[in-house]
Amino acid sequence: MTRDEIIEYWVTSAEQDHRTMIHLYESKDYHWSLFMGHLVLEKLLKALYVALVDTEVPRIHDLLRLSEKADLRPNDKQRDQLDLATSFNIAARYPDYKHSFYKNCTPAFTEENLRTIKELRTWLLEVLEKR
Repeated sequence: MTRDEIIEYWVTSAEQDHRTMIHLYESKDYHWSLFMGHLVLEKLLKALYVALVDTEVPRIHDLLRLSEKADLRPNDKQRDQLDLATSFNIAARYPDYKHSFYKNCTPAFTEENLRTIKELRTWLLEVLEKR
């Protein structure tokens, strides 16, 4: 695959996950919606990594580390948001965290964090367009 094909793969996959994230929120599967939001951001960061650094993406899920490896410069607020979104991956995936995370995922908590995920998504897509 060419560099552009790999980027397209990651962006297309992120867009599919974005739609799934919204559907999960609408069906009140709040914790899974946030988990999918993490995947959206992870895949866009991997697209940026391919665009800006190398075609072999790091096999990590930590969004802040991915942003650093992609030579992005998130501001302090974005750094905090990336860290928080990374926690949705761990909390939704592992049984020992899942129950408490499920309780925290109220409609208000989820809506607030999905808004943040959407803002980060917009930022990452803008960076990708400018590359």
